[in-house]
Amino acid sequence: MAVDELDTRILRLLLEQPRTSVREYARLLGVARGTLQARLDRLERDGVITGTAPALSPAALGHPVLAFVHIEVTQGHLDEVGEALAAVPEIVEAFSITGGGDLLTRVVARDNAHLEDVVQKLISVPGVVRTRSEVALRERVPHRMLPLVESIGRTARADRRTD
Repeated sequence: MAVDELDTRILRLLLEQPRTSVREYARLLGVARGTLQARLDRLERDGVITGTAPALSPAALGHPVLAFVHIEVTQGHLDEVGEALAAVPEIVEAFSITGGGDLLTRVVARDNAHLEDVVQKLISVPGVVRTRSEVALRERVPHRMLPLVESIGRTARADRRTD
């Protein structure tokens, strides 16, 4: 899906001012409200915009420990293990990966003892061969999308100039 310069300007505003109305976005961008709404609908339909929920802090919710747990799975059991992981509330993300291990999970916990309990729960899942955990000490680059959107916008502007 091609994202043009107006799309990137819209995405930037959504990231910088997420609680602003569609009418105000249209005014800030200098486009008709209908045009903006059509762009937003297309960006959602094409999977560029995937949600509008607030970002929550696990630490503020009482789970300040963050660990990345690599899980090695018995061959042929990836789907079953993935379904079992979805039932563990402390797993906030899980990905199939290449390299050492089959799954990479992002796990939050109240403290190190709680993290150990979660890891023990993972080890008991049928099909899990072993786990390897890495505890995050400090977030160095928070989750962000704005630099990527800005880069795509620069590329879209440069492509428009060469057309």
